[in-house]
Amino acid sequence: MPTKRQKNVWMSEINDIIRGACGGFLFGIPLLYTMEVWWIGSLAKAQLMMMAIALMFVVVYLLNQIEGFRKRRYSWLAYQTLMDTVEAIAIGLACSTFVLLLLRELTPETSLKESLGKIIFESVPFALGVALANQLLGDTENSNAEGQTTDGVNSTTKNKGDELHATFADLGATLIGATVIAFNIAPTDEIPMLAAAASPPWQLAMIATSLLISYGIVFQAGFSDQQKRKEQKGIFQRPSSETLVSYLVSLLAGAFMLWFFQKLSFSDPWTMWLDHTLILGLPATIGGAAGRLAI
Repeated sequence: MPTKRQKNVWMSEINDIIRGACGGFLFGIPLLYTMEVWWIGSLAKAQLMMMAIALMFVVVYLLNQIEGFRKRRYSWLAYQTLMDTVEAIAIGLACSTFVLLLLRELTPETSLKESLGKIIFESVPFALGVALANQLLGDTENSNAEGQTTDGVNSTTKNKGDELHATFADLGATLIGATVIAFNIAPTDEIPMLAAAASPPWQLAMIATSLLISYGIVFQAGFSDQQKRKEQKGIFQRPSSETLVSYLVSLLAGAFMLWFFQKLSFSDPWTMWLDHTLILGLPATIGGAAGRLAI
């Protein structure tokens, strides 16, 4: 019994960390594609970095008192809120570091001071997103527990037309969410800059990261009737196939936006289309995952 209880505690902690990280990606991904933030971070002095950390700590602490990223709240316990704040900042630092490495904005040649500045300034929106995880796309599973049993019975009587409608609704929500997030990034100069530095291994890592984050947001983080989404039926309504198809839709949306803003043309080689689309595909996929949760 103690072993099983300890295992449940660890699983709950892992799910809380995944939920916080997904909230950070939803909130912080646009600034990671902003070169001005890279420059500010690379030129920041130690005093400014410490001030950014202090301000981040205060804001995240206040947000954790309101909601936070855990399902079970102990906001009346000051030490618990303090621990959640430290953990939220740590998640933000880790996520921003990972994405900066993925985008090749951090390399072995980057100096320690420049790396710290970029990580700290980029982690601010990530940490805020972690603290706002439940407020961004809160879990309504418990409040709708009775409705789910009824829906489960009704779902067995759905006809093919209903399944097609659910599938197209998901694809449409993916398209809308991808457009909302990526539309502000597609016309910027950051996409060509990042694409020029992306080699094939990093492109594969970008694909894997996009798929994992999309799956985590929709099916693992505990947002918005997660169990109901896993049981939903349709042509692509299984976690693995839905994640893959939604990623392809997000890539198509990103490619269209790059063409629309004249960042790509039909005379460009297909490799250029691939490079640029995969770079924009990460924020587009995150937006598409958020769109699917919104329906």
